[in-house]
Amino acid sequence: MKPVGRAVADISAVEEYKGILQQVLENRPAGTRRRLAEALGKNRSFISQITNPAYSVPIPAPHLETIFEICHFLAPEKSRFLASYARAHPKRAPAGHAEPRWRELVLRVPDLRDREKNRVIDELLKETIQKVVRLIEQ
Repeated sequence: MKPVGRAVADISAVEEYKGILQQVLENRPAGTRRRLAEALGKNRSFISQITNPAYSVPIPAPHLETIFEICHFLAPEKSRFLASYARAHPKRAPAGHAEPRWRELVLRVPDLRDREKNRVIDELLKETIQKVVRLIEQ
């Protein structure tokens, strides 16, 4: 018997959006899963659960924008993901898939003359800005 007043998740759609996320992560650089876990304030096993179609753990709607930011979804990937997510969770799907508005801010930082150190500084600054934005949005 179906629960009254609750939307029933389309299991195939859950598997589909998790598969899309899994594919996106496989095509991203090493460390993306770790950065995603840190940005969401979760451990890496949570990332494994939300990316594995075999697990029934749904992806919470409030995490979607962070996932899109960290994983750098391409437009077609994001569209397919959101369509599957809306089928899977009709009452929880984000309303109006409008892109967030951003403005450009240019920072001057010293060149450390080491590609890896410069990359670490760049990532640290990006992650810091993302955390500030999430604090503002709360």
